[in-house]
Amino acid sequence: MTNSITCFSNRQRQVLSWWHPESPHQDLDAIICDGAVRSGKTFACGLSFVLWAYTAFETGQFALCGKTILSLRRNLLQSLLPYLRWLGFDITMRLSQNTMTVRRNGREQLFYLFGGRDEGSAALIQGVTLCGVLLDEAALMPRSFVEQACARCSVPGSRLWFNCNPEAPGHWFYTDWIQRRKQRRALYLHFTMDDNPAMTPRVRARYERLYTGVFYDRFVRGRWVAAEGLVYDFFDPAAAPPPPDGPFDRFVVSCDYGTRNPSSFGLWGLQAGIWYRLREYYHDARAAGAQKTDAEYVDALEALRDGRTLWAVVVDPSAASFIEALRRKGYPVVPAKNEVLTGLRATAGLLKTGRLVVCNTCPNILREFSLYRWDTRDGDIPHKENDHAMDDMRYFAATVATRPTSAKPPAIATDR
Repeated sequence: MTNSITCFSNRQRQVLSWWHPESPHQDLDAIICDGAVRSGKTFACGLSFVLWAYTAFETGQFALCGKTILSLRRNLLQSLLPYLRWLGFDITMRLSQNTMTVRRNGREQLFYLFGGRDEGSAALIQGVTLCGVLLDEAALMPRSFVEQACARCSVPGSRLWFNCNPEAPGHWFYTDWIQRRKQRRALYLHFTMDDNPAMTPRVRARYERLYTGVFYDRFVRGRWVAAEGLVYDFFDPAAAPPPPDGPFDRFVVSCDYGTRNPSSFGLWGLQAGIWYRLREYYHDARAAGAQKTDAEYVDALEALRDGRTLWAVVVDPSAASFIEALRRKGYPVVPAKNEVLTGLRATAGLLKTGRLVVCNTCPNILREFSLYRWDTRDGDIPHKENDHAMDDMRYFAATVATRPTSAKPPAIATDR
C-alpha cells in the first residue's frame, strides 16, 4: 500500500524540504530533478509540491502537468493521492474538468491537470493565473508549453517544479534550464536508483536488463548522452534461430510502405508469450527498377500470410492509400503508433528480454540490424537508410507486442 511509505532517501528529503523557511535553498524559485527511471524523483516532487502549496498559501490555483493527462494520473497521482489521504488531506477529483481540489484544516487549493503533448498544448494553459506549477516529464514536453506554464506563475511567492529522465545533451531543457540553473535560480538534484528506498536489488537488476545502449545510459545511469553507433548494438544477427515448431496463437503482419523507397512486411507469430518474426516480404523499387501498385502490395501481403488468419495488419498511418486498399479487401488494418524514440525503446526492451525474436528466415531485417545507426548530426534520430524492416518491426513492437497477449486487437481503421 502507498501509505506504507515511511522512509525517504536523503535526496528525496532535499526535494521535500527545499522550500521550507529553514532550508538553505528557500530563496530559490525552482527545483529541477533529473536522473534514472524509478529513482523516486516523481513521487517526491509531487508530494513536495502539494505540501508546499498547502503551507505557502491559504488558497490558490496550481497546475500539475504531464506529457498527457493520462500519463500524469498513471505516473504521479496513482501513488500520490492515497498517500495524501493517509496524511489527512481531503481530495476531490473532477475528471470532466481535469481538476483536483485539496483540503485540510480549512485551507483549500485547486490544482488544474494539463497535458503538454504538442505545440498546440500551450494554448490550453493560457489565461490562467497560477501560484505554482509542477511539470512531470518536462523533457518530453514542447518548449512552448513549458514556457507558457512558467509564464502563468505570476503570483508573489510562486515557484516551479520540474522532473524528467535525461535525453540528448543538446535538448533545449538541458541547455536552457539545467546548464543555466544558477541564472534560473533553480536547485538542481540528480537522482539514481539508489535514491529510491523502495527499489529492491531484484527490481533494479530487471531494469538493467531491460535497457541497452543509449537508453541504458539515460534511464539506468541517468546521463544526458548523445545517441551514437548501432541502434540495437546488443543484437547479433548471426544468432537468429529458426522458426519454432508447433502451433501459434495468432498472426500479425507489420508493414512499412514505400513507393520509390523500399517496402517491408513482416509476418509475426505468437507462441508461449513470445512474438516470432517468421517470414518477410521486401521490395526495393529503385533496385528492381519497377514500382508496384497498392493492389500488387496487397497481393504480396496475401502471399506472405499464406492462408493464415491475421489478428491485425499494422501499417504506417501515413500510408493512406495502402490502408484503404487493405481495408477494402477485408483486412483488420491498424494504424501504427509512430513515435520514433518511444518505439525504438520498446523494441529494444522486447528484443533484449526475449519477448520479440527475429528468425533466420528473414534476411532483410537481419541485414538492416547491422547497418541501422543513430544520426549523430540530428540528435535522437536514426539514419534514414537501411531502416525499412527496422520501421515495420518498430510499428509492430509499439502497437502490438507491448500489449498484454490477452488484450483485444488495437483499434481497427474504418471509413472516415
